[in-house]
Amino acid sequence: MSRVINFSAGPAGLPIEVLEQVRDELLDWHGAGMGVMEMSHRGKQFGAILETAEADLRELMGIPSNYRVLFLQGGATLQFAMVPINLMRGRQSADYLVTGSWSKKALGEARRLAGARIVADTEAEAFTRAPEQHELALDPNAAYLHYCSNETIYGVEFPYVPETGDVPLVADMSSHILSRPVDVSRYGLIYAGAQKNIGPVGVTVVIVREDLLGEPFPGMPLMLDYATYANNDSMYNTPPTFPIYVAGLVFQWLKRQGGLAGIERRNIEKSSLLYDYIDGSAFYSNPVRREDRSRMNVPFTLARPELDARFIEEAGRAGIEQIKGHKSVGGMRASIYNPMPLEGVRALVDFMADFERRNG
Repeated sequence: MSRVINFSAGPAGLPIEVLEQVRDELLDWHGAGMGVMEMSHRGKQFGAILETAEADLRELMGIPSNYRVLFLQGGATLQFAMVPINLMRGRQSADYLVTGSWSKKALGEARRLAGARIVADTEAEAFTRAPEQHELALDPNAAYLHYCSNETIYGVEFPYVPETGDVPLVADMSSHILSRPVDVSRYGLIYAGAQKNIGPVGVTVVIVREDLLGEPFPGMPLMLDYATYANNDSMYNTPPTFPIYVAGLVFQWLKRQGGLAGIERRNIEKSSLLYDYIDGSAFYSNPVRREDRSRMNVPFTLARPELDARFIEEAGRAGIEQIKGHKSVGGMRASIYNPMPLEGVRALVDFMADFERRNG
């Protein structure tokens, strides 16, 4: 079997060890005589899977006891609506940082439901940096401040956690959660779609402080109320059992890598290798301010855009896939999430160097 070097921005690659364990347990999980996809979510077997997954995530992230961990469906995009529905709590407005496509979409959804104001917007700079703390025009009476801590499309990652005083901080961490240690206590709510660093498509993780539960907009469906899931251990309805199971295996894999401190060291090594090559080349460039560059998503352009199609075609022949940039920005993008080995990044750099020698 020959596997490609997969730089997909999501759904993304999974650790080989995890895929092999899923394969081995697909028909018979731990002697149950059936696979996880076939189990009742109310049974003891899946209950143990869910309990272990939450415990391992809590250990990895150091989640305090006054936070609830919810396993939901609908992707991070549904959270664009669930956050204002649950966290406005009688306030007139919420604050939003706009640093790329995903935070812009979150703002738009919030404005359909409630008052939302922009406290910083870098679109005029083509989303090439994160705003600094002193630039944030914060409202001390806001219901919360929302930001996307890593913008997948533009490759912008916040190098700091915004200070908000008593205003709850909400973060969309979909594309870099579990890639580095994080102080959960600084946030009111964290959410993340699974398909980058957590597991397969189908589950969304929400980490929410308990005092923010229980006051959604009046008349909202129960399925849009975080308390519904918190009060039912994420099993008000049938949860996405198989993605939760795979996510749990990823959490265990991360623990074997030395936890988030260990995986951060690997991520720094991988991203530094790629950025150093780009910065030392006159043929490739990255537009993001250096201190705000993402360790997970590295966009880059070629000096001659007419070579883009050739680059993608030849990369594919070399076993390098999903390297094309997002349609809204063009160029290339290498997403180097946790499972991407250093050898995969080296192979990309070697290909880039060879392509530059032949076309530069």
